[in-house]
Amino acid sequence: MAGIYIHIPYCKQTCSYCDFHFSTSLKSKDAFISSLIHEIELQKNYLGKNTLIETIYFGGGTPSLLSTDELDKIFKSLYANFSITKNAEITLEANPDDLSKTKLQELKLSPINRLSIGIQSFFEEDLKLMNRAHTAQNAENCIKESQQAGFENLTVDLIYGTPGLSNTNWKKNLAKVFDFGVPHLSSYSLTVEEKTPLESHIKKGKVKPVDEEQSAEQFLILVEETTKNGYEQYEISNFCKPGFHSRHNSNYWKGVKYLGLGPSAHSFDGNSRQWNVSNNFRYIKSIAENKIPSEKEILTTEQNFNEYMMTGLRTSTGISLEKVSTEFGEDYLSKLLTEAKNYLDCSKIILKRNHLILTNSGKLIADRISSDFFA
Repeated sequence: MAGIYIHIPYCKQTCSYCDFHFSTSLKSKDAFISSLIHEIELQKNYLGKNTLIETIYFGGGTPSLLSTDELDKIFKSLYANFSITKNAEITLEANPDDLSKTKLQELKLSPINRLSIGIQSFFEEDLKLMNRAHTAQNAENCIKESQQAGFENLTVDLIYGTPGLSNTNWKKNLAKVFDFGVPHLSSYSLTVEEKTPLESHIKKGKVKPVDEEQSAEQFLILVEETTKNGYEQYEISNFCKPGFHSRHNSNYWKGVKYLGLGPSAHSFDGNSRQWNVSNNFRYIKSIAENKIPSEKEILTTEQNFNEYMMTGLRTSTGISLEKVSTEFGEDYLSKLLTEAKNYLDCSKIILKRNHLILTNSGKLIADRISSDFFA
């Protein structure tokens, strides 16, 4: 089994915090669609012949900017070149302002069976700070209308730790998700990335810096409130009702193979990793010449170990000591246990069923712990 990720590199406008690859000009969109379809053909053997595809994920950018006709062309090429399982999870990331009733009805007739909606907040002041294109009312309407259109497998994104977001309003954001009965939630702390408008606004004093202490408080509120409402935290930033975990993202954390298509998309075949150029013009030009515009690296044992530390530790199952011993050897296991001792002693990690698992306080410093575990 394997997955396919498709990067759609276009947005209506620039969100202040975003450092993903995208363009706000749609002039090259038609050429991009043609190039993407051609890349599908060029990459049909990347995952190995007869490999079954069980997940497809349209990310971006803003995939909901595509028309259903454009999506149909992409699906025809995917199904012609890959063996896709009948029950494949097929996710489309969408912005609330793109999800009209008509668009939702059209999407329901497509192979898409899961929507990931970028709500971020139900408060206007937060949306303006983040320079989102939708309003708070759009956010509520699109959830209702998605459900009315027949989409049961829904996930929404929320951001906490934004300057000015009180703990009270954060709880209200979460309560909206629970009240709507949305079965999956992805929630992230606001991060100030380099060369983003948010970084510039903070440096110029237009926006207050992110309060790390408040962000930590809101993470713990997130964990508490989702637990009370019957959600499982199966990864640090992901929460779901039973049966609604993201199969696509879970496969990333399990080390399952995947093919990335489109500018800036990454791929993994089990032994190597490659990534496409983050430039729409160069991508289109290269594909026209029957060349995949990518760089590649063969992964060493050390790199594979470090990746397992980083991804495994973020999940609810944690790091398997048996897997470390079997796949990486006793030297790696010995070093890991030595590094883990201090975190076990201060209850940032627990040892359960031969797995190292983060506690809630440990989740607040997950990146630091995983980096300490790196070979």
